[in-house]
Formats: sequence, C-alpha cells, structure tokens
Amino acid sequence: MPPIAVYHEHPDWFKPLFAELERRELPYVRLDASAFSYDPSAESAAYSVVVNRASPSAYLRGHRQSTFFTLHWLRHLERIGVPVVNGSKIYSYELSKASQLDLLRELGLPFPRARAINNPALAVHAARDLRYPVLVKANIGGSGAGIVRYESEAALAGAVERGEVELGVDGVALVQESAPLRDGHIVRVETLGAKFLYAIKVYPAVGSFDLCPADACQTTNGIELVRGACAVDAPKTGLRVEGYEPPRAIVEQVEAISRAAGLDVGGIEYLVDDRDGKHYFYDVNALSNFVADPVNVVGFDPWPRFVDYIEARASAKPRTPTAGRASRPSHAVHAEALP
Repeated sequence: MPPIAVYHEHPDWFKPLFAELERRELPYVRLDASAFSYDPSAESAAYSVVVNRASPSAYLRGHRQSTFFTLHWLRHLERIGVPVVNGSKIYSYELSKASQLDLLRELGLPFPRARAINNPALAVHAARDLRYPVLVKANIGGSGAGIVRYESEAALAGAVERGEVELGVDGVALVQESAPLRDGHIVRVETLGAKFLYAIKVYPAVGSFDLCPADACQTTNGIELVRGACAVDAPKTGLRVEGYEPPRAIVEQVEAISRAAGLDVGGIEYLVDDRDGKHYFYDVNALSNFVADPVNVVGFDPWPRFVDYIEARASAKPRTPTAGRASRPSHAVHAEALP
C-alpha cells in the first residue's frame, strides 16, 4: 500500500496518531504544512490517503503561509482523485466562522445572532440590534485567539476609537452575541465519519475563550504555555472536562452538520443560553486532538478508531478525479424543541 500522508504543522499534537500508525506498522509519511510544495499539473500522488491535520491557528505559531496554501493543495488532491480525510470543503468552513453560520442557517439550526464585518469602524453599528455583551471574533481564529468580549456599546466604541479592534488574518470578523453559559459549560461533540463518537462538557475559565482541543494548555500552576508548545502530553489542568451524553435530537443535528460540511473527523460545539434554556451551535472544528485522558473521561481511546477510519479510506478504491465542487445538502435538518 502506498504510504498514508499526515499533513500537519504542529510538532506535538499528533503523537498519539503517529504512535498508533507505528503500532500497526502502517506505512506513513509526515508532511510539513509550513514548508511544502506541489505541482498543479500532476495527475497522481504517491499516497494512499492524505490526512489533513493543518490548523487555521498556524499563524499563531509563525506558520501563516500554510493557511490558504493548504486549501489550494487539498483542491488539487481532490481533482486528481486522491482520498483526503477532512478535505477542502470542511477546511474552507474552518477558515470562515461566517460561512459556518451560513451552513447552520441553511440547515435550520440555531446559533447566536451575529453580523459579519470587514472594517472595525462598522463594529458598533453591526451590534446595534444585538444584545450585549457581544464578542468580536476573528473569522479565522484557533485556540480562542482573536476573540474579545465587550460588555457595552460604550466599551466597544471606545475600543474602535483607540484602534484596538482587530479583524484577523483575512480582514473579516463576526460581531456576535455572547450568551451566559448555563451551568458554566459548553458541549463539544466529536464525530468520526459523520457519526457520533463522544461528547464532553468543557468548563472554561472565567473570561477565557481558549478551549484547546486536548484541554492541556496550562501548566500545573495555571500559567498559560506558549501556544506553540500546547501539546497533548502537557499537564492537564487548565480546563475541567466531563464525559456527557447529549440528547438524541442534538446528536442527530450534529451528525447532519458533519455530513453537510464534509467533516470526516472533528468537533462541533454548542452552548445552552442561560437566559432561555435553548441550545445554540457556534463552532465547527475540523482539527480534533481528542480529549486528554480519554479512557477516564469518555471511557475509551478514540485514536485507534480514528486510525481504523484512516486505514479504511486508504484501502478503498480511489475516487474518479473531480474538480472538487461540493454539492449542496438535499434537505434541511431543522432544530427541534428539546427538554
């Protein structure tokens, strides 16, 4: 079998993946997303499958160049028929929080009210019919980066006047309502092959938006590590997490989002607004490092299941080369009233 290619730019996040591939003696190569090239005229690639583990947060580690390059390469691979885990469709959604909300709207699913802007001067006007506090969220974020909360219109207007409102890598941001979290947690639902894998409740520190996928971004004394050193084997103290079984209706909605977004593996996050008791989706994340200490938290190790999925994709019959154009969902999956 041609080797499995794992395309990534973080040096530590995928140690469990590499360990499982090696345990099974599967041929694989590591491709550095921060320093890579390809021939657009090529009609084949020497990989059985490409596992896309590139992160939109690469710019936080000095790898801004990988962000849009990855999208171009994934589209090339799909054109020539190379199987890709987390291909261009989901990666393009991960590069745009605004597009994620469009997808949720198309599916008839709930999300916090928001406006997209491309100029900081528009932030106050965009928030006029939203409830404060509001968040200004960079369209391309990662690990809570590029999110600032404003308690009032005066606070937001002052930040705009002082030139403190930044829009992020692509010059786009969301101005979005910040809901009070019921019981102080959000829920992250992991899917694999568009099917429910597990869910966790995550209790973020007050005022923090850093929900590192491996919940392992702080030292034992609570000091945040440099983001580039945020490794899955770092001490697990910064976030409190619990295994959780969401209502079946929410699981069905999460699976519908995964299918519509082309998400092979990743996490979809939602919150319950303490003001009305309703759930709202707010993030589709294609880069899952899975929860730290998974056996104790969710009862099993998800990494072998992920490698099962990769191995199945690697051994499947190659697809016919395609231009990679994504089809639209054939029907909407609407939110239901939940207990």
